[in-house]
Amino acid sequence: MNMAFPDRRTLNVLLTTLLFAVVLAIVYVARAVIVIFAFSILFAYLINPMVRFLQCHSLFFKNLRGPHVAEAYLALLIVIGLTVHGLAPQLVPGLVRFVRGTPTMMEGVYSGDIAIDIGHRNGWDESQALRAKAFLQQRRESIRGLVESTKQILSVVFGGIVLIPILGLFLLSDGEKLANGIIQLVSTKETSAEARALVADLNDMLRHYIRAKVILAVLSLFFCSVAMLLLRYPHALALGLLAGVLEFIPVVGWITALATITTVGLATHSHWVWMAALLGLWRMVMDYAIAPRVVGHELEMHPLLAIFTVMVGGAIGGIVGIYLSVPLVAALRVIWRRHSSSQLEKASKTPKAMNPIPIVSQ
Repeated sequence: MNMAFPDRRTLNVLLTTLLFAVVLAIVYVARAVIVIFAFSILFAYLINPMVRFLQCHSLFFKNLRGPHVAEAYLALLIVIGLTVHGLAPQLVPGLVRFVRGTPTMMEGVYSGDIAIDIGHRNGWDESQALRAKAFLQQRRESIRGLVESTKQILSVVFGGIVLIPILGLFLLSDGEKLANGIIQLVSTKETSAEARALVADLNDMLRHYIRAKVILAVLSLFFCSVAMLLLRYPHALALGLLAGVLEFIPVVGWITALATITTVGLATHSHWVWMAALLGLWRMVMDYAIAPRVVGHELEMHPLLAIFTVMVGGAIGGIVGIYLSVPLVAALRVIWRRHSSSQLEKASKTPKAMNPIPIVSQ
């Protein structure tokens, strides 16, 4: 008997493989957009408890979510404004001068003249200054390429900073409708209940993850504030609040907090060396002791597995991978558990075939 090629099973396998490859290609091409949406979802989960609190305790618009989302955003902007105002005497003028002088400084770097100026200020002899100038001139194109790539990265970061709160606003207002629409799109009547249960489990997981991040931010805020108050830092509470907020940003956040606190200490002649040492010690304790245990407790994940997940995420996706690796692994575990439980439930409902009782002739 002649068999048609390809047969139905082979065709299904080929189509599934092709569909999987197309999905991977789309994810790779649109990875920047997907990352922005992922951070927008996490941002919406971060603001959602404040929105719910305002909705429950407000005298007006209790049945409307939009006004309370606007109130939460306004409160967030006020906190940011107060923090910047507290740091303004030291931070803002220096930042403005740095931005204005950046083009002139970069021209000096490209030409190598900045080495002569630094040499004159630090007492270098002429041969040392000329060697430094020649070093910069030889690597002019490499420095220019590094500067251009840094500009691109900063533009993407600032674009994300502007876009993520806007998308989070829409998710807070219509996130439930969006989830219901996706469920209706990808599920049938038979699988709708299972899909809703999966979404509920993912929602609970993300709430626990954000709660873990809030706990870590509060711990950083408390430690930095107490340390700076003991060292008699100016604007200790504002700088501590900044360190707590930046705790939500992996790697770049604590580096920015360290640089800001150290710069303020240098400008005000405070004990910045001791503060930098304390921040370095706190970072090691946070990354390898506190954070894995807090995240592991909230997500029911072993601390060692949390550390391994973050390290693998950083190796694959850099800073974005560090931040999204833990919730991604937790989401995959939720999906796997839900799938396994549904399979067991189906198996328990399937009637088992009765083995025939052998009849022994007498």
